[in-house]
Amino acid sequence: MTQKLELLRETPSQTAGPYVHIGCIPFFTGIETIYPEDLGRRAIEAGAKGQKITIQGAVYDGTGWRMRDAMMESWQPDGAGLFPGQDGADPKVNGFCRFAADNETGEFTLNTVKPGAITTNDGKAQAPHIALWVVARGINIGLQTRIYFEDEDNTNDPLLNRIEQRDRVQTLIAKKTGEGEYRFDIRLQGDGETVFLDM
Repeated sequence: MTQKLELLRETPSQTAGPYVHIGCIPFFTGIETIYPEDLGRRAIEAGAKGQKITIQGAVYDGTGWRMRDAMMESWQPDGAGLFPGQDGADPKVNGFCRFAADNETGEFTLNTVKPGAITTNDGKAQAPHIALWVVARGINIGLQTRIYFEDEDNTNDPLLNRIEQRDRVQTLIAKKTGEGEYRFDIRLQGDGETVFLDM
């Protein structure tokens, strides 16, 4: 027997906070679990090949406030553009990292290797980039974006070239602040709003 439609009401949406850290990165919250460390704690292991880089930044809400409860996941290839599981991929590059903004400052830090360019199945080359997933209070569905690098040739990247509002491309470009150091801020709305992707 089929239920009447009035019995199938939509469940209220929920935001990611404040318990997302407890479930995803309990060691970060001070909760030691049965596991030796949080899943995705490091993007790379000792001995990873390629240029070691540090990306720092913050996630800002529409008022310009740093979101100190933001959590992110990064996904990337190794320095040669190969993902874990592909032939020849660097076993010291995990391809995945889960990290959070500092509770006091709202700053996040990602230590990794600079990814190599990727060639897709259709033969198109993508500029070196890191995929990023962002969650925090007030975000009902995790936001996806990318980090590109200002000291790389991004002119032929197929994703960047599809952005019609060309001035917004810069919201996906990490700025070089030193040797192997970059700054990448994420703005959820308002002036300088980061380009988010539906993937």
